Amino acid sequence: MTERREEEGGRGKESRGRRALLAALALIGLPVAVVPIEAVSWFAANRHNGSFVSSGVKREYLLYVPKAYDRSKPTPLVISLHGAGLWGAAQRDMSRWNDVADREGLIIVYPSGVGGRGVRVWHEEGIRPGLSPDVKFVSALIDTISAHFNIDPARVYANGLSNGGGMSFALSCTLRDRIAAVGLVGSAQLVPFKWCPDPRPMPMINFHGTSDVAAPYNGGTSWVVPDHKRFPSQLTWTANWAQRNGCVPNPVDSAVAADVTRRTFTPCADGADVVLYTIHGGGHTWPGGGPMPEWFVGRTTRSIDASSLMWAFFREHRLPSD
Repeated sequence: MTERREEEGGRGKESRGRRALLAALALIGLPVAVVPIEAVSWFAANRHNGSFVSSGVKREYLLYVPKAYDRSKPTPLVISLHGAGLWGAAQRDMSRWNDVADREGLIIVYPSGVGGRGVRVWHEEGIRPGLSPDVKFVSALIDTISAHFNIDPARVYANGLSNGGGMSFALSCTLRDRIAAVGLVGSAQLVPFKWCPDPRPMPMINFHGTSDVAAPYNGGTSWVVPDHKRFPSQLTWTANWAQRNGCVPNPVDSAVAADVTRRTFTPCADGADVVLYTIHGGGHTWPGGGPMPEWFVGRTTRSIDASSLMWAFFREHRLPSD
């Protein structure tokens, strides 16, 4: 394991990352005039603190261990995956999983997709006959962290935003023996259920806004996806997941807040419940998470906190002991 504070640097490397920096600062709504002032602090705040080589490529991640971590106690691990074009630290700031980690005693890791300082993307599809490089990376990441911390192997969870949500689906199909439950937010699903090589039940909690223009709630095409690929309807996608989990086909709907409703499928095989939170008028954002430019991604609800609700769901599910 290469566990260290990355001294990413050198003027040449910063130069290569300048365009990505400017785009990222624009994305979060900073005025152009403050970009030079913010550049140094941006690079410092967005460093990874761990890396290793996987499938012949250097892969990076940002690990958070709360101060209250006790090595004598097996600790849950939560893997939180960023959306396309973002990176580990951006996912940290958006999801605010660190706050949950401090409160609940979790270890959180924010891996980054491939792309260096360019556009980082997760590649969902498995490559037959083996696993995709991204799936291999996540599996190796679990091993790497477990070698240095007392991770409970029955309580490893994955979640993600957009492209990271699509990757979480891929992990539910390829690392069923390692991942106990998954969470999706504004999930960009571009591979069908028939792709899934492992149809065994997997607990899943889903959050999606009805005004999401990047991954439309009711399905269809989007400006973010080339080749006119179509997203599935979230109601259909969630029902398909419930069918995969052997759930009773009559879900229970309830109002959570003025702008949030919940659909729950239960009971399910192996206790693998499926839950969908619909955020009415919500955009391509993390409910209760860090601020994002509304003009670009839409409204972020403050009625619920997706990370806290995910953890409440995750802690009810663990891998069965053999």
